[in-house]
Formats: sequence, C-alpha cells, structure tokens
Amino acid sequence: MIQENRVIKLSPPDITDEEIQAVVASLKSGWITTGPVTKRFEKEIAEYCGTNRAVCLNSATACLELTLRILGIGEGDEVIVPAYTYTASASVIDHVGAKIVFCDCAKDSYQMDYDLLPELITDKTKAIIAVDIAGVMCDYDRIKKIAADKADLYNPRTYMQKAFSRLPVLADAAHSIGAERDGKRSGQAADFTSFSFHAVKNVTTAEGGAVTWLPINGISDDEIYRQYMLLSLHGQNKDALAKSKLGGWEFDIECLGYKCNMTDVAAAIGSVQLKRYPKLLERRHEIARMYDEGLSGLGCKTISEYTDGSNPSHHLFLVRVNGIDSKIRDSIFYKMAEYGVATLVHYKPLPMMSGYIRKGFDIKDYPNAYDQYCNEISLPIHTLMSDEDVRYVIECFKKALSEVI
Repeated sequence: MIQENRVIKLSPPDITDEEIQAVVASLKSGWITTGPVTKRFEKEIAEYCGTNRAVCLNSATACLELTLRILGIGEGDEVIVPAYTYTASASVIDHVGAKIVFCDCAKDSYQMDYDLLPELITDKTKAIIAVDIAGVMCDYDRIKKIAADKADLYNPRTYMQKAFSRLPVLADAAHSIGAERDGKRSGQAADFTSFSFHAVKNVTTAEGGAVTWLPINGISDDEIYRQYMLLSLHGQNKDALAKSKLGGWEFDIECLGYKCNMTDVAAAIGSVQLKRYPKLLERRHEIARMYDEGLSGLGCKTISEYTDGSNPSHHLFLVRVNGIDSKIRDSIFYKMAEYGVATLVHYKPLPMMSGYIRKGFDIKDYPNAYDQYCNEISLPIHTLMSDEDVRYVIECFKKALSEVI
C-alpha cells in the first residue's frame, strides 16, 4: 500500500558514530590537511585492492586526469572512452588537450562494444578508458588483448608511454570498489584504476578519490607515487607534513602542478568506511537479490543480468523496462516520486549533452547507447534501507508500471 509522506532516498551516505569520532579525533589532532591519516588510508586502500600502492586525491576525476598527465597524454593524442557514462570519464581527456573518441555500447549492454573498439584505435590513440557502470567490472583481459593486438599502431612519445608495449588501459572504477571479475578485484585489473569516494558512493570520504596501478616495467612504484604527489600539490616536492618537520621549510616547485590532495579529515571518514565495507557490501548484495526476486516476471531486465559471471559492487541498481521509450520511462520516474521513492537515470549518453553536441558529437552515431538509456531507471540501493523499504520500492515500482504502461 502506498504510504503518504514516506520518503526513500536514492543513495544517502551511511555514517555512524565511528566515522564522526574519527573526524573529531582528526580535528583535535591539530593536523587536518594531508597528513598521517591520509597516508594510512592510502595503505589501507592498497591492501584492500591487492596492489602495491595507492594515492588519495580529492576526486576520482582528479585521479583520472592526473593519470593522463603522468602518461604524458595531450594535444594531438586521442583517448577512447564509452559514450555511455558520466561526463567525468570523458571531460578529463579534453582537459589535457587530447581528443575524445567515443565508443558505442555493445547491443543490449552498458559496457563499450569490444568488437567496435579495435576499429577506433589509430596511431594517435594513447589510452583506453573503460567504465565499470553500476559496479560491474569490464572485461579488462579482453581490452588489454585488443590493445596488444593493435600494438603496431601504438606510437609512444614519453618515457612513461614507452614503458608500455601497448595502449595503457585505465579503469574509471568510480562505482566498483570491492567488485571482482576473473579472480581479480577492482584495482588489480586495469593498468591504472580510479575510485570515487563521493557522498553517494559505496565508500565515502564526502568528496575524494584514489588511484591504484599495476607494476610498470622499468618504473618504480615510488616514482609513480611521487609524480602523483607533485601534480596534486602544485608541483611542490614536499607536502605540508614534510615541511612541518624541524628544518624542513625549504622546498622546490619541480613543475606547474595542481591542487587536488585529500585531507586527513576526509581520510578519517574513509578509513572507518573501508573497515566497515565488507558488511556494507554484503548488504548491497542482499538488497539486489531482493530486487531481482521481486521484479521477476514484470518484463524488466535488471543489472544482475549484465554481470557476466562477475561479482559487482552494486553501487547502482539499474532496471530496463522492455518495450518502452524515454517518455514512458519518465512517466514511471514521476510516478515513483509521487510515491516518495527517489529514482534516477544512469545515464543520459554524453553525445546527448549540449557541451558534447557543441564539440560535434551526435547521439545518432551511438544507437546502442541510446537504446540503453531510453528505458533505464535506477532504483534506490543503499545500506540504510531496511527489507521493508526494499519491499515498498518494489510495490511502488509495480504500481507505477501498471498505471503508466
């Protein structure tokens, strides 16, 4: 039964007294910017992901952009990215001066078309960015094989690019922390992996992100870490923690960098969140199973049917309603709002957005991405939901379908 004044949010942060006390402790320590808590959090992320190192920055966007800059990608270069994603996956390519090359989805898939991908690789291509939509990891083994098969077109210029025998593969893993595929956890599959800790993400620091990487031939992890540190702190070769030590005031500006470091206050939240995450992740799996069972027989296809044997993080719960267009989908969206249930659409393909249209992109060139978008609706999934809340969302969704279709 529809309940008046009942509200179910889409994805609020799950914050407990433990996170609050960690922030208080950070504030009382007298050290609130990048310092010992951030450094500890980096080690915890690396341990969780099974990598040697991790770097914490102020967003996944910063992680992606600095990775492109460390690779030396810029004007005259091309980077391939899915058309079906959030703008951050693609805008960073433009930020470094390179050309965005969109790849359409495979038919009836949220991921890029792996059969189309080889056709998009040219001698100007310098990287591939794959996106783990909703926390479902891409097939990185296949992407790397495609890059290897096209190695004859790879034309590296910088010392970092020359450390790769093929195109570097980057993961926009903003949704996929904790996900697994083919025996690898997110963070271990791509050459570089960028995570988001934004307020709505599975693990949050309010705002924040982290990047992990796999060992690179001839380049030490320490050197890569140092490059991220330089670029994230104005090119300064000492951070505030190092400068605070007795006799440590003097520093050099080695390059004209940026300002996108993580603070200890944010890292304090993230450290507690990561410790709690195994239980939070299991709860997301439970909610997804309830949705799958409750929505069966409705003529819908849920994100669970797109996992291809992988173990997703269930950051989002995407539902496609068979046989409807975007107008009917929007009617379902508004009906759910009337019932007090927040829903969203993930995503409106970037070639439909005005900023990308002005760059010459046209959604007609990406028909599969449009097909995924026009009947997709995202249901609430977060760890503050009770089983009763999940059942209520299912009930509301069934009612909305019956009234609109």
